Amino acid sequence: MSENLKRINKYLSEVGYCSRREADKLIEAGRVTINGAVPEMGTKISPTDEVCVDGKRIENLDGAFVYLAFNKPIGIVCTTDTRVEKDNIIDFIKYPKRIFPIGRLDKPSEGLILLTDDGDIVNKILRASNNHEKEYIVTVDKPISQTFIQRMSGGIYLKDLDRTTKKCEVKKLDSQTFSIILTQGLNRQIRRMCEYLTYEVETLKRVRIMNIPLDIPVGEYRELTSKEFNDLNSLLENSTKIFQDRARKRRGS
Repeated sequence: MSENLKRINKYLSEVGYCSRREADKLIEAGRVTINGAVPEMGTKISPTDEVCVDGKRIENLDGAFVYLAFNKPIGIVCTTDTRVEKDNIIDFIKYPKRIFPIGRLDKPSEGLILLTDDGDIVNKILRASNNHEKEYIVTVDKPISQTFIQRMSGGIYLKDLDRTTKKCEVKKLDSQTFSIILTQGLNRQIRRMCEYLTYEVETLKRVRIMNIPLDIPVGEYRELTSKEFNDLNSLLENSTKIFQDRARKRRGS
């Protein structure tokens, strides 16, 4: 019997309800029940247990997984908690199946974010986030100096996070615009780096995540192509085991 038990957060992730991180938040808030009782964090369930969120039963959502690329507008918040934030990404997209964002892009920023209902791939990308590239185009409030480029690319100590940013690729595009490729995801990292060098970010757009480019208008989404999905799995392969049956399920083979 113990072999069939799994943690409640893993179950909610695997059935496509939310990521494990979001599941932990739901459990902590008392919004999850198992057989009518509010569980403790880390509780394990069996296949016969009844799991509910906000009183609604959650069942295994069998079927093909969804993988979307979305061009997030400024002002939209990357949260699945529609009760707390009215300008949330889920209500904006209105996708017919429950999906959730992979990672975050802050409210004043725009650009590419991925969404899915595949909890396993979310965990792989988030666990490996410090090893994979994300590219941004940034405009600041005054002319960019060569010293700015060197300092940004060389690593900056962020006192409030007690972290030094990893070395990264920074290229000046015009007098007040630069591109930056990060391989880590600290909270408001680019804005904090610019603030340290006495620059203020005016616009920030994410234009690429790993192998996936931003190629759709603001506020629109598209499905990942088969090539993008396969290449994404290849990039993740060295970080975690890739479940080939998920790739087959996606393509209906």
